[in-house]
Amino acid sequence: MERFDCHSATHEYPHPFVHEVKLSRAQRIRGIILGTILCPLRVSLAALCFLIMWPFARLRLAGLSEDERSRPVTGWRRWLFHPIVLLLSRAVFFSMGFLWVKVKGRRADLKEAPVLVVAPHSSFLDLLVLCPTQLATVVSRSENTRLPIIGALLEFNQSVLVSRKDPDSRKKAVAQLTERLTSNGYWPQMLMFPEGTTTNGGALIKFKPGAFLAGVPVQPVLLHYPNKLDTVRWTYKGTTWTEAVWHTTSQLYTNVTVEFLPVYNPSQEERNYPDLYADNVQKLMAKALGVPATDYVLEGGVPVIKLGGLSLPLESPPRETLSLLDKHGLGASEVEAALSQMIDRRQSGAQGSKASVEVLASVLGLTDRATAVTICGFYSKDDTVDLRQIYLSIAAVSGLVSFKSVLQIAFSMFSRESRGGLSKQELSDLMGALLGVPQHNTTELYIEASSHGKLTEENLLRVLTTHPTYRRIVDEYLHPEEAGSLLSFTSLSNGKAMNNNRNMHSGSLHYDKYD
Repeated sequence: MERFDCHSATHEYPHPFVHEVKLSRAQRIRGIILGTILCPLRVSLAALCFLIMWPFARLRLAGLSEDERSRPVTGWRRWLFHPIVLLLSRAVFFSMGFLWVKVKGRRADLKEAPVLVVAPHSSFLDLLVLCPTQLATVVSRSENTRLPIIGALLEFNQSVLVSRKDPDSRKKAVAQLTERLTSNGYWPQMLMFPEGTTTNGGALIKFKPGAFLAGVPVQPVLLHYPNKLDTVRWTYKGTTWTEAVWHTTSQLYTNVTVEFLPVYNPSQEERNYPDLYADNVQKLMAKALGVPATDYVLEGGVPVIKLGGLSLPLESPPRETLSLLDKHGLGASEVEAALSQMIDRRQSGAQGSKASVEVLASVLGLTDRATAVTICGFYSKDDTVDLRQIYLSIAAVSGLVSFKSVLQIAFSMFSRESRGGLSKQELSDLMGALLGVPQHNTTELYIEASSHGKLTEENLLRVLTTHPTYRRIVDEYLHPEEAGSLLSFTSLSNGKAMNNNRNMHSGSLHYDKYD
C-alpha cells in the first residue's frame, strides 16, 4: 500500500541530494592558509598508510584456493593480519583529521544482530565507521575491485560484490548476502548503508531492502558530524569529493560520533515483507536523528520520489527547460511554435523521434548551442534526445495544451499497433516521456487503468484524473502553476496559452482543466 505520511510530491522536505559548504570570508581565508599546509600533509600520510596496508591485505588470502576464499578467514590469518589492517585503517582517518571518534551505545554482538545498518550516508569518509565496528564485512560494487588498493582491501574484507549493470550479479549477491546473514555466526557481522547513496543528511531517503531481505535482527547505527562547518558531505549536486577532502583536511580536527541504537527485532510481518521492514527501520532512525523519513531515491543517477510505483524527478526536466528558455527570452508564443514544429516533424516522419543537439536548438529557436546541450542533458545521458519526451513533458506543464489533448497525442505517439490500447512497455515509455525520466515500474498503474486486459486512452485519463494516488501526479507534478511563473503567458483565445493560475484553488485542479 502506498504511504503518504512522510513525503509530498511537492517537495515538502529539503532536497537531500544538494549540499554546499558555506564559508564566511574569514573562514575562507583561514581555510586557504591551513589547507595549503594541512591538506597535502594529511593526504600524503593517508596515502602512506594505504600503501603500507596494501601488502598485508593481499597476504591475508594469499595461497588460498577459491573454495577456501569462499569461507570466512579464521586462525592465524585472522589474528595476525586483522589487527594490523584495523590499526592502519584508524591511522588513515587520524591522518585526515578525525582525531577522536566518540562512540555512544553498545555495539551488538554477531548473534544479536548479524547486520549493522548505518545512516545517514554522507560521503566515502563514512567508512570511518568500520573502525569501531572492527572492520565489519561490507557490500561494494564489483567495479571497485579493479582499483589497486581498494581492490585489495575489499578482498581482505571478503566483501559481497555486486555489479549495478548485471542483473545476474545482483541475484547472486542477494543469495550470498542472505546466506551470510542467516549463517548463525559462521560469517562475521556485516555493515550496510541502506540509503545506497550519499545525501546532505537533512532527511533519510528510502532504504533499499538488501539489509532486510534475510529477515534477521539489525542494529541501527547513526553517524553524526557535530562540527561548526559541515565539510564531510559529498552529494549528487554541490560540493565535489575533492572539495569535501580539501575543506575537511583544512580543519584542525573533525568531530564524529558513532551511535549504536538498540537492536531492532522484526515482526513476522516485517520478515515476510522486507520493504515494510526497511521502511520501519528508516522511520525509527529518522526519529532518532530528528529528520524526516522520505521516499526520495537516486534512480538511474536522477533524484526522484516514488509515488504509485512511478518515479517523479525532484528537479523537473520540463520546468528546468521552461525556466532556461525564459532566461533566453523565449516566451509562450515561441514555446508554442516549438511544440507545433515537433508535432509537424512527427507527422512528416522526419528521421524518427530522436534528435541531435543541433536539431533540438533549431526546433526550440535557440542560437546558443550550449543551452541546447544543457536541455538535452535534462532528458538524456548522450547528445541525442527523444523529441516525444520534450513535447509531452513541456506541453503538460506549460498549460499550452490541455492534459486530455496531451494524453491523446501521447497515445498516438506510443501505440505501436492500431489496436486502441497500450501494452505495459508502451505505458512505461509514455509515462517516461510525460514525466521526463524513464519509468521502470508501471505495473500498478497498468492494472488500475486496464479493462479486460486492455489499456485504453479513456481509462488512463480517468485513472490519472480521479484516482487518489495518480491524480496527485497530475495535480502536484504536471500542473502548469509553476510554468505560469516561468513563462510570460498571456490570455489567448480558442483555448491557447493563458495564465493557468486562474484555475487553481487551494492547490487542487478542477476536472474541467483536463478537457
